[in-house]
Amino acid sequence: MGILRPINTTLARIAALVLAVTASQFAFAAAGTLDTGDTAWVLTSAALVLLMTPGLALFYGGMVRTKNALSTMYQSFMAIAVVGILWAVCGYSLSFGPDAGGGIIGTLDHVMLRGVDQSIKEGLTIPHLAFVLFQAMFAVITPALITGAFAERVRIKAWMPIMALWSLFIYSPVCHWVWGPGGWIAGYGGLDFAGGLVVHMTAGFSALAATFALSPRRDFNASSARAYNPGLILLGTGMLLFGWFGFNGGSALASNGLASHAFATSFFAAAAATIGWTLVDNFRTGKLSVVGSAIGCVVGLVIVTPAAGYVTISSAILMGFVGSMICNVVAAMVKSRFNRDDTLDVFACHGVGGLLGVIGTALFATKAVNPAGNDGLFAGNPGLLTANLAGAAAVAAVSFLGTYAIIKIVNIFSQVRCDDNEEVQGLDITQHGELVTSDTTTVPGNNSPENVKELRRAG
Repeated sequence: MGILRPINTTLARIAALVLAVTASQFAFAAAGTLDTGDTAWVLTSAALVLLMTPGLALFYGGMVRTKNALSTMYQSFMAIAVVGILWAVCGYSLSFGPDAGGGIIGTLDHVMLRGVDQSIKEGLTIPHLAFVLFQAMFAVITPALITGAFAERVRIKAWMPIMALWSLFIYSPVCHWVWGPGGWIAGYGGLDFAGGLVVHMTAGFSALAATFALSPRRDFNASSARAYNPGLILLGTGMLLFGWFGFNGGSALASNGLASHAFATSFFAAAAATIGWTLVDNFRTGKLSVVGSAIGCVVGLVIVTPAAGYVTISSAILMGFVGSMICNVVAAMVKSRFNRDDTLDVFACHGVGGLLGVIGTALFATKAVNPAGNDGLFAGNPGLLTANLAGAAAVAAVSFLGTYAIIKIVNIFSQVRCDDNEEVQGLDITQHGELVTSDTTTVPGNNSPENVKELRRAG
């Protein structure tokens, strides 16, 4: 026994050392080692959000007249190229770089994605580069949303510099305010899970500014034009709905219960909003509009976006149902009562929808859903409502005034609004030299009787 005692002591020490090393490894993993499941989900979500931009192109392209369908779709598609490059050059750094002071904008530490590699993003379990790619897709689709407000009347060569300037001077600062390190809205206590402030309110209030900066279409409020292709609208809606599960579910930035919750709230809010919008259409016209149902579905997704990871499923259903009806009424009022030519109702759907979502988050949020969030007004915390309203007011003001100024500045160097001749002939042929179909009997061309009459009236 005396011989075995030193051996047992040595074995005990070795076992203790192994246990200590193992415990330290588990502690390190908990602190943030690479999680392949989280990484796979975030990369998949990035691809889903990217899919939303061509989905939006089909959604918008199906709504306009045939002679403007290609141009409208192209305006969305080019956001992938223009904003994608800008994001790598400096957009990511301005949005998510270290705060430059005051919570307003990030530094240029990550210009050309300097310092971004396969290492773990601080505070997460995914590669830094995966985070950059996921956020890039949000930056891409946001300015594309604005194009629906001025569809059928803006030159693509002017829109591209507007889009670039807007991404740098509107999107990046607001993104930093809400999601960037040291951003002032987050510091004030505001909550936005997946982009009610950052994506939808910036796009919606920028769309409203565009209706003031640009004259309306020649036949605004007098046109009997129908949507080019409701089938494309439904296809685009399906792609948007599919991609939105990455948009909201992916914003958990991990493959976990919160991601599944955001997935669920998104689906049920969209379903409820489709019913709500359709009921208003039926009350107004006595018909169930196919296009209206598609719009209602998208509006429900807009409304639930800031709340997806903070509210219960029942609250999400209520927000989608009631909010879609409000947006439907506002969309009609913007054109009829306020005489704003917001071609595809971007302000009502994204500006007002995003605002309703931000307010709904402040009312219904609960730590029972997300302990990392906060309780809302109905859970006894009025401070969240104050913070979200302050954030919404700032985002609305900066988006509206900044966009108006950008359009006017670009117009000095490149005519933004197409002329009467271009508008009558259609932007597809005048801007791109291409048509959506080779059937000249269905597409008003340069010398069609319809266009000859319009050109004569235009002088």
